[in-house]
Amino acid sequence: MAIASTTASHVEAVASIVHNSVNATTSVVAASWRRSMVYYGLDPARRSAANRTTHHELALAREENGSLLEIARPNLQRLFQTAGKAGCCVALTNADGLILEANSTEADRRNFEEWGLTEGALWNEANEGTNGIGTCLAENRPVIIFQNQHFRAQNTAMSCMGAPIYDPSGEITAVLDISSCRTDLTASFAQVLGSVVTDSARAVESDLFRSAFPQARIVVAEGHGASGVSLLAVDEDDLLIGATRLARRNLGITPQTLTEMPSLGELVGGCVAAARDLARAEKTEIRRALAHCKGNVAAAARDLGISRATMYRRMNQHGLLSER
Repeated sequence: MAIASTTASHVEAVASIVHNSVNATTSVVAASWRRSMVYYGLDPARRSAANRTTHHELALAREENGSLLEIARPNLQRLFQTAGKAGCCVALTNADGLILEANSTEADRRNFEEWGLTEGALWNEANEGTNGIGTCLAENRPVIIFQNQHFRAQNTAMSCMGAPIYDPSGEITAVLDISSCRTDLTASFAQVLGSVVTDSARAVESDLFRSAFPQARIVVAEGHGASGVSLLAVDEDDLLIGATRLARRNLGITPQTLTEMPSLGELVGGCVAAARDLARAEKTEIRRALAHCKGNVAAAARDLGISRATMYRRMNQHGLLSER
């Protein structure tokens, strides 16, 4: 889609797509525009500030998501160190699209606050129509909403890249979003930012899962990597006690499966040896990173692209803390 030059042309484009049911079934943006107009009754031409919660409601939401914020913060900071320099805002929301934490440079902060990209603002589709946060939640997958792909004409100067973060039970618990208001942002660079935010969201998801099972052995399962986070948690007897969303999907793990606590061997069969090989390979990589950084754990964690807390957990799992 070409960038709409005026509010009127953008509204016409939205109306045309919404009334073409074929487009609505084949395009993420078209489907979202249709939801925004037909199901939520939003008007793309209407100008209004983003809905914001009270300070008290925001404080409660942050308290409810305290563990998420604590675990995600190192990844948020690393992401901001990269994207912030490009004039972007990095935001973390809860499962309702409420921004819990937003980071932008001092020079850009006022602009993002005027756009409503600030803590306490609610960016679900029911309130704002098509956008990187709300549409990510609605579609249950990473999305890039580039400039005039937004539903509201007033938001078409923005580009938003959102990626879901799943909790240890496989449900969406948050959205990690990078937003830019730069008019010179290209679609190809938005794709790059989309990949970066997706990788960061997966790192947070992995850290959330590991923190939920601190005493368990974490096994890398089928599909882990480019497809997402596929991890299993097993106890000292190799009985399954947890699985990420992707691992559940790939291995057919249901809530009933977890209550039955099958053994790792029953679940993945011939994959057990491969999983152990992966564990040995991970230990080797950690030892190599530590050696390269002369034992500096923080530096080694940065080299591996993980948080320092995750580094210590993995060192503990591989018995490397006792060697120090």
